[in-house]
This record gives sequence, C-alpha cells and structure tokens, in this order.
Amino acid sequence: MKDSGLITGIGIYDTFSALVLEDAGADLLFLGGFGATASLLGLPDLSLISLDEMTATIRRITNVIKTPLIADGDTGFGGLPNVMRTVQEYEAAGAAGILLEDQVFPKRCGHFQEKSVISAEEMIQKLKIAVNARQNPDFLIIARTDALAVESFAEVIKRVNLYSSTGIDLVFVEALETQEQIEQLPKQVTIPLMINMLWGGRTPILSANELQNLGYKLMAIPIASLLAVGGALRRL
Repeated sequence: MKDSGLITGIGIYDTFSALVLEDAGADLLFLGGFGATASLLGLPDLSLISLDEMTATIRRITNVIKTPLIADGDTGFGGLPNVMRTVQEYEAAGAAGILLEDQVFPKRCGHFQEKSVISAEEMIQKLKIAVNARQNPDFLIIARTDALAVESFAEVIKRVNLYSSTGIDLVFVEALETQEQIEQLPKQVTIPLMINMLWGGRTPILSANELQNLGYKLMAIPIASLLAVGGALRRL
C-alpha cells in the first residue's frame, strides 16, 4: 500500500450491487454501514445494524465475488472484547479489511452534525486489540477518526499520528472540510491515508489524479451505487 498509487474503492450495499460493480471492473469494493443499514433495514446510519447482520451480508457478498471487499465495522459493536470478535468475524466472513472509528456509540453518519468521539487513548486500545485479533497480516485495518467535528485540525493530526503507532494499515479522517486540509494532511502524517469523495458531503471533491499527487493511497466513493439506484427508481 505504501508503494502503490491511488486505489479507488466503490461503495456497495448488497450482493447485487457488488456483482454489478465487479462486472464493471471495480478494483475494490466497500460495504458501508450507511448502505447496508438502508438496504437491509430501511433505517438511517445510527448504529442500528448488528454485528451478525453485517457479517451475514459480508458472507453473502464474498461468496459470489472475487473482488476484495472492505467492510465498515463502525465502532466495533461494543466494548474492547466486541472489537476483537468483530475483526475475527469479518475476516472469517471473507472481508479483506475493516474500518473502525472513534465515535461514541451510538455513532452517526460521518457527515451528520452533533457527533462525539472517544478519547485518543481509548481508540488506541481498540486499534491494538484489532491488530492482535486478525489472523492474516494482509487483512487491512483502517482507523477512521471523526474528531474534526469536535477538535481542531491540529488535534486531529495528533490523533492520526497516535493511531499510526498501533500497527494499523491506514487512517481515514472523516469529513475534511477544505481543500487546504486535504492538501496538508498527507504532509503531516507518515501512515498511508484513505479519503472519501462524497458528492453533497462536507469534503470538497478532488479528482483521483489530484489525490494521488497529494499522496493519498485509497479513495472511497461510499454511497454512489445506492444513490444511483435510488435515482433510477424514482424515474420509473
């Protein structure tokens, strides 16, 4: 990952969307909590989906695709023992990696208001447990921080560098708000970075070439397939 160029991951929400995007040539797929919750439960992204529901969805998808799938682990579905079990269940279900975030449970969609985060120290514990829980060293562990909603950009940089010391593979700073923040972040951290490009979200949209030149390693387009299908259905 450190030596590669930018990899683009497309968001899916179920088995059908995974198959369509694999057939279209996607290199990497993301199963987000937003899409999975909306598709399976018809509910918003507020920690309402369970570990068993997410794991079953992952297994159904990985049974029919060959494209690597990274899945959203939200806050780990509970305390530290739950984080360990979440990593083990996701890996056993065939996921290629997991995102774990530092929001307080119950979490909110990353581009919603009124978010809260746990302390950096608590998140470090969570990430260390996740790293120790994986069986395959190639199983990616991505730390997501939502701290920019409640802390300064400088404090967020400190969090990223602290999280980097735990043995994880990438860090994702959710909801960067300016192009300057997007440009400065890779200059102030040493770990590979993931970024979301969400149309209508809080983060300015940059091209894949621009993000690669800035040093980002993973770009996610999180709910593109969900929005595309929703728009198509409304036009029927």
